[in-house]
Amino acid sequence: MAENKRDFYEILGISKSAGDADIKKAYRTLAKKYHPDMNPNDKSAEKNFKEVNEAYEVLSNPEKKSRYDSYGHAGIDPNVDMGGGGMGFDFGGFGGMDDILSNFFGGFSSSSSSARKNEPQRGDDIHSRVTISFEEAVFGCAKEINYSRVEKCAECNGSGAAKGTSAASCTACGGNGVLKTQKRTPLGIMQSTKPCEACRGTGKIIKSPCAACRGSGLVNKTSKKEIVVPAGIDDGMKVKVPNQGDAGKNGGYPGDLIITVGVRPHHIFEREGYNIFCEIPITFVEAALGAEIDVPTLESGEKYKIPEGTQTSTVFALKNRGIQSVNNPKQRGDLYFKVIVEVPTDLSEKQKSALKEFAENCNGKNHAKRESFFKKFKKGSG
Repeated sequence: MAENKRDFYEILGISKSAGDADIKKAYRTLAKKYHPDMNPNDKSAEKNFKEVNEAYEVLSNPEKKSRYDSYGHAGIDPNVDMGGGGMGFDFGGFGGMDDILSNFFGGFSSSSSSARKNEPQRGDDIHSRVTISFEEAVFGCAKEINYSRVEKCAECNGSGAAKGTSAASCTACGGNGVLKTQKRTPLGIMQSTKPCEACRGTGKIIKSPCAACRGSGLVNKTSKKEIVVPAGIDDGMKVKVPNQGDAGKNGGYPGDLIITVGVRPHHIFEREGYNIFCEIPITFVEAALGAEIDVPTLESGEKYKIPEGTQTSTVFALKNRGIQSVNNPKQRGDLYFKVIVEVPTDLSEKQKSALKEFAENCNGKNHAKRESFFKKFKKGSG
C-alpha cells in the first residue's frame, strides 16, 4: 500500500527544496553505498538500494515529482484515481473540470483523458539497469539486456480484432468515444460529456476479439537489445534508446528504453568527474634521492621522475591521462597520484647501524620542518 512507503525525500536524505543537482548527488552517494556488488548477500542493503532507485526515479522526473509533492505516494500510484471524485468532490453528472468549464462558457471542448481514449497515445518509457566494470565505463562497451515490453500484437496487427474481421465504429457515440448529455438546472441547460459505456471511450466495437491479445491489440513480450554504452559514462548516468519502450495505442509513438548504468569500483583508481586519483607507495631512498617510478594509467603505465626530497602525501599530476568526456571525446580529465613514503620495517642490525650513522651526520638543513616545529614549540612555551 502507498501509505506504508517511506517518504522519498527522507530516503535520499534531502529537503523538499533540493534542486536537481542535490537530488542526483544524494542518489549517486546512496546508490554506491547500497549497491549489491558492494554488499553481497545483504538483504537490508538490497532493500535500501531498491528504495533509493525508486525515490530517484520519481524525484528526478519533473512531472512525477510535481504529482508526488502535491499528493504524496497516491499521486504516482497508477491504481489511484486523482480525478475530481478521487479528491472528494462530487460534481454530479459532470464529466470533470473541463465539462464544468464547457457548461458555463459554452463551446469549450472537453479534453479529459476519458474523452481522448480513441486518440493516439504514446507508449510508456521502460526503465532498466545494467552494471559494468570501471574499464568498460572508461572505454565504452556494448551490452545485451533482456527486458519486458508491450508490443503491437502480430496476430491482429494491433487492431484487436480476430483475423478476417475488423473493429466497427461505435453506433452509440458515432465513433467519438464520448456521449454528450443535457441537463436542465436553475442556471439553465447544462451540457456535459462522459465516456461512452458501449465502447469504453474507444469509439470502436470489436465483435470478434483477437485470441492472442484478447482484443487489446497489445501483448507483453520479452525482448533482447544490444545497447552501446559510450566511453566516459559515470555511475548513475542513463542511456536512452529511442522508440524501444512500450508500444503506443491507437497508432501512437512507442516510448523509450532508458537504462541506468551502474559502475563497479576500481581496485586502484577513484573517479571524480573525468579526473582519476590513486596512491603510489615509494621507498624512503626514492623519496630522499629522487627516482623514476612507474605510474599506472588507464592504458597501461608510464615513467615519472619524482624530485629528491619528495615528502609523503605529495600529489603529482599527469595531464590528459584521465577519462574522456562522454560528450566530447577530444576532452580528457587528468590523473593525480599521491606518493606515500613507506617506512622500512624488519631492519637487520647492519641496516639499523647505517641509519643511526646517517642520523648522527644529519644537521638542521636535512630536517628543516622538524627543526622549525620545535623552535615554534619552545617559543610558545617560553
